[in-house]
Amino acid sequence: MIVIHHNPECGTSRNVLRIIQDAGYTPIIIEYLKDGWTRNQLMALFAAANITPREALRITKSPAQEMGLLDDDITDEQLIKAMLEHPILVNRPIVCSPKGVKLCRPSESVLDILDKWPQGPYFKEDGEKILDDRGRKL
Repeated sequence: MIVIHHNPECGTSRNVLRIIQDAGYTPIIIEYLKDGWTRNQLMALFAAANITPREALRITKSPAQEMGLLDDDITDEQLIKAMLEHPILVNRPIVCSPKGVKLCRPSESVLDILDKWPQGPYFKEDGEKILDDRGRKL
């Protein structure tokens, strides 16, 4: 089973979802901006992906700077609390698969946790080629 924590407005998230689907998977799609997060869910995702709340913090196109969350003295607990109140603060997409959990930026990094890949050649939404004619990563 593949689960993607997805934002349909994000190009990287759309690319990751398309890669997963084109590889033959039917993922469970969680639109976290609509559904929000729970504390346990965030803690489990971060632990499984081996990332800290600071590493998961979305800095661009988010209110992180305006909220003062980029300051060095902000604790993980403060970041988690802010992420629960403002789901947009969590960088995306986060993908869960039998091979692991990963914050998939850049989008082709999702290939690391998929058993099967789309057929090559394969291009991202912006035209960048990520798989050659034989389906190998570039």
